[in-house]
Amino acid sequence: MYRKNVSQMIVPESETCDFSILDYSCIYHIKMLRHALTPSKSSVSYDGFQLAMSKRGEARTPDLYELDGSEALGSYLRIKPTTDGTLELSRCSIQWYRVSSEVGKKELISGATKSVYAPEPFDVGRILQVEIICDGQQITLTTTSAIDPAAGLGSYVEALVRKHDVEFHVVVTQMNGADHPSESIHVLHVGKMRMKLCKGKIAIAKEYYSNSMQLCGVRGGGNAAAQALFWQAKKGLSFVLAFESERERNAAVMLARRFAFDCNITLVGPDDRSPLGN
Repeated sequence: MYRKNVSQMIVPESETCDFSILDYSCIYHIKMLRHALTPSKSSVSYDGFQLAMSKRGEARTPDLYELDGSEALGSYLRIKPTTDGTLELSRCSIQWYRVSSEVGKKELISGATKSVYAPEPFDVGRILQVEIICDGQQITLTTTSAIDPAAGLGSYVEALVRKHDVEFHVVVTQMNGADHPSESIHVLHVGKMRMKLCKGKIAIAKEYYSNSMQLCGVRGGGNAAAQALFWQAKKGLSFVLAFESERERNAAVMLARRFAFDCNITLVGPDDRSPLGN
């Protein structure tokens, strides 16, 4: 899969909302993300190779399903049937949870009800668990360890914190829960006081950090889930945004939460609880 150089992730301030600088291969790549955000029945792969790490279920019939994927930020986990005769997941009830690795307290991840879940920065250091209910039988699958951080992401974000405003190229795949027909490139501004989404010179959304704002990794959405986030700018206005890479998505989430925290705002997803010491 094509990846842009890290230095190209940020648009210089002098080129704000000027899309003439984008090369056509970049535009084509980011547009394709909106199509990849729909769940796929294809085999699980990441960066061109087959993900081999699997985890067993913890139920009376542990071999019906397993978790497939890398237990790290920047990847995604998929529930995978182990036999051909297993009931289709579309006919099952699914719910993902975070579990504290220290106290074992389980926290429901609101909206995470799909067979695919991409860990976001809030999940780092926590164990993930998913409950599957099929034909009245409950099966529980758990990651073998806590979610690992992405290598080098922390130092990259620390470098971005020194900027007053950081820009990311995104595609809007959903607006207020409905699919967004346009595939044009937008720019997401993550600033010290507010966030802004613009198309060209037109601001689509511009809001200061507040208690009504929400931000998290997208919960579900197929193989490209690790490259997308959910942003509620204010009540009644929300977006699903697809980024060029997993690193950009996670950097945007971490940066926005850092700036919001400096404004005494805890920026998390729907129904999430603030992590201690954030």
